[in-house]
Amino acid sequence: MTPLPIFLAQAGGLGSNPLGFVAWIAAVFAIMYFLMIRPQQKQLKEHRALLAGLKKGDEVATQGGLIGRIHEVRDRDVTLEVATGVRVRILKSSVQGRWSAAGETAAPAASTEKKEEK
Repeated sequence: MTPLPIFLAQAGGLGSNPLGFVAWIAAVFAIMYFLMIRPQQKQLKEHRALLAGLKKGDEVATQGGLIGRIHEVRDRDVTLEVATGVRVRILKSSVQGRWSAAGETAAPAASTEKKEEK
């Protein structure tokens, strides 16, 4: 089995013209950019905006699975109140996103309705 560039060169697509090879490499790079690099940069930008917009009273979920209400926001860390009187200090970068209790209760209600229909 021959690699793709060698196969294309043997077929006459790349062997006679070196600009064809450069164009092929540029096309591969463009495809990688639009499929991998650009979406990751967009996601990173959204996460930075989320971290910049954190304020006291927001409910958030961390990467470790803790869910709590923000008690205090500092430059690099956040204090979460995970239960009444229980406060945990975490890095701001470990906040995964905002949490809404409505999303938590909507899923089980939908599954019980399906069971009742059967």
